[in-house]
Amino acid sequence: MRAVVADDHVLTFAGRSYRAAIGRGGRRRDKREGDGGTPLGLLALREVLFRPDRLPAPAASVPLRKLSPHDGWCDDPASPDYNRMVRLPIAASAEELWRSDDVYNIIGVLGWNDQPVRPGLGSAIFLHLAREDYSPTEGCIALALDDLLAVLAGGLTEIIVTA
Repeated sequence: MRAVVADDHVLTFAGRSYRAAIGRGGRRRDKREGDGGTPLGLLALREVLFRPDRLPAPAASVPLRKLSPHDGWCDDPASPDYNRMVRLPIAASAEELWRSDDVYNIIGVLGWNDQPVRPGLGSAIFLHLAREDYSPTEGCIALALDDLLAVLAGGLTEIIVTA
C-alpha cells in the first residue's frame, strides 16, 4: 500500500493523515548528497531495521532486520559502499545506525538512488522516528512511534513524495 507526502508536515496513508517531519531542504526534484532534501518521487520500502534492545520486532509487510551496534550506512560518494548498509568502522564516511537517541529505533529503508547507485545523488533516505518537536531531518521522513508502527502494520510498501 502507498502513502503520500504532498505537504511538508503530513503523510497520508489508508485514509488517515499523520504528522510528519521531512528534510530541512524541503521536497526536492534535484536531490544531492548533503542538501537535506527529501527526494520527490516513488520510494519503495525495501526493509525495516529495528533496535531489538529497545523494542520488539514491528509488524511489517517487508523484510525485517535486527540492528547491531556495528551497523552503519555509507554516505561517502567516493566509496564503493556508497548508499549501502556497512559494518563499522570503515575508512569511508558512514552514519551510525545504532544511535544514543531514539530516532533510529525503527528505520524503514526507502529505495532512493539504489538501483543503480549513482555517487552524489543522495543516500540513506529513511522512514524513521520523529524527534519530539518534529524538527526537520537530513532528508528522511519521520513519524511518531505509534504512527510509524501503524503504517508499517497497515501494509506500507511505498511512499510517493509529490511537489
